[in-house]
Amino acid sequence: MNDLQTKDKSPASLPSDFVTDVLQVCIVTRDYRRAIAGFLKLGIGPWRVYTFGPDTVSSMTYRGQASPHVMKICLATTGNMEWEIVQPVVGPTIYHDFLEKHDEGVHHVAIKCLNLTWAEKVARLEEQGFRVIQSGSWLGKMHYAYFETESSTGTTFEIWDEPVGFVMPEPEELWPNPSAAITEAK
Repeated sequence: MNDLQTKDKSPASLPSDFVTDVLQVCIVTRDYRRAIAGFLKLGIGPWRVYTFGPDTVSSMTYRGQASPHVMKICLATTGNMEWEIVQPVVGPTIYHDFLEKHDEGVHHVAIKCLNLTWAEKVARLEEQGFRVIQSGSWLGKMHYAYFETESSTGTTFEIWDEPVGFVMPEPEELWPNPSAAITEAK
């Protein structure tokens, strides 16, 4: 064996076309309003804010166990990429873990995978030794899962399964607030 070969008996790598796109970069924070204000200074926005919790997310898990938790999810788009800000509210969650270990910062990257079923995507990642560390189903329609990839890649990876025709619900908050701009203009 030469230096480029290995005796490692780990499973074969996923095909190089398994990841087809980067969909999202997520920042975890203790104060989503402060984080949004900073992103708006960079020209990134508008931001849509949602609460993910037992009322909106079914089948919530954390490290293999059923675990109802609550988090603020804030979304904005630039070009073809989505930005996400997450503020954990009630845990435990992988976001609480991250804040304890790293403080605020880039938490995960969401990827689009080959056109496979949800179960096939999850199975392929788990075959590589990347176990699901948090998951759920938003509005009973959009499945998502985070994988324990940090020790191998330096960050966590997420996948989701958005059904054809899925329409985002109205946000709880919108930043900047359009009605505030109208009031200020008067």
